[in-house]
Amino acid sequence: MIIRHTLMLSALAAITAPAAAQVGRVYPSEMRTVVDRTTGRPITYLTDGAKGDSKIYPTHPQWAHDGRHIVFRSSARAEGSQIFAVDEITGVIVQLSEGPGVGAGSVNVARKSNRIYYMRYPAPGDAEGRIRLIEVDLTPLLAAAAAGTPRAGGYERVVATMPEGHIEAGGFTLDADEKTAYVGFDARRAPRREPGQPVPQVPGGIRAIDIATGKVRTVIETPFRMGHVQANPFVPGEILYCHETGGDAPQRMWVVKADGSGNRPLYKEGPLDWVTHEQFADADHVIFNLMGHKRELRQVPTGILVVNLRDNTVEHLGQIPIEDFKRTALAGFNDPNIPKDETSTGGYWHNAVTYDGRFAAGDDFDGNVHLIDRSTGERTLLTTGHRMRPDHTHPSFSPDGSRLLIQSGRQTDGRTLALAIVPVPEATAE
Repeated sequence: MIIRHTLMLSALAAITAPAAAQVGRVYPSEMRTVVDRTTGRPITYLTDGAKGDSKIYPTHPQWAHDGRHIVFRSSARAEGSQIFAVDEITGVIVQLSEGPGVGAGSVNVARKSNRIYYMRYPAPGDAEGRIRLIEVDLTPLLAAAAAGTPRAGGYERVVATMPEGHIEAGGFTLDADEKTAYVGFDARRAPRREPGQPVPQVPGGIRAIDIATGKVRTVIETPFRMGHVQANPFVPGEILYCHETGGDAPQRMWVVKADGSGNRPLYKEGPLDWVTHEQFADADHVIFNLMGHKRELRQVPTGILVVNLRDNTVEHLGQIPIEDFKRTALAGFNDPNIPKDETSTGGYWHNAVTYDGRFAAGDDFDGNVHLIDRSTGERTLLTTGHRMRPDHTHPSFSPDGSRLLIQSGRQTDGRTLALAIVPVPEATAE
């Protein structure tokens, strides 16, 4: 493996916020470039992998509105799990949240303004004990961090206080017009999930939050556990959600209007269909994985699919052949952290897509990331061997489609994650 250190320490990186103000604290660049030993492509690590960094889930935007800051969470850079932004150009990292109760696992990055949103959970001893939706204005925060003058507070606004007894489930999302947020909930406290067991099922639903007034209303109630709430990023008032089981649901994907009307299943599943990792591909389509990691599932077509929201037609983007999975194992890239047996057949696990319809991407069970040209079906191996522990690569395209953001456990052999940028040569060559 060839490594070129590109650590860019600047005067900005040397600034340290006052001890009382963790928001706006600046960390020096950790960037370095690694040449993939298999594909020969450069992989730029934005973080060093030692501090438990994780990207936002791929159903949601990763890049701030300014186009250069990538928002992420970390469990070891500050007290508690907090939200950070890394400058993709300089590598400088800025802390965006502080204190207890930060819902860093479900962060929403606005597309229309330089803001982010997150849920803050009540701290121990909080008399009111209510969850609050928080808005953070990144423009003055990042400017103050660059000037070395961050202040405690002043960048956040409480958008709404959730109803008493609200139990978040399935995350939350911003509507296309960013006037409303939608959040999933459990109707009652679910039993604790035992290791290796399905997600316990309790009734749930979706609530809508008016960003301007903070008013909260119920969109829909469901008889099953709510998961992966996503608003159509192009069509206001259209919500995608799933039946969350932690495995194979009898009917995973559902669509509903913001007023609760039109609730319906999307891509009605057959007995061998294992649907997962759905997200919007554009205004009228949803991309998802039809899992083929077990031999019995390969009795029907599997792989990455795109379903039309308007007429239910399906586009098939292909699957990784079983023979390729076996060759990967023989080449030594088979990840020992992923449970396998004699029925394992590999295949795609997660997906990403460019909204212009040109590219899709998928990772596989060994942490390899593949680019798919949707016009030709051609599959290109971009980067290999990223440990799929303690979490998956979860690829996400940049807004212009020229690069992929992934999280990788390769630097620490799967103990902690780093954020990395993978170029899309077919896009940048034009």
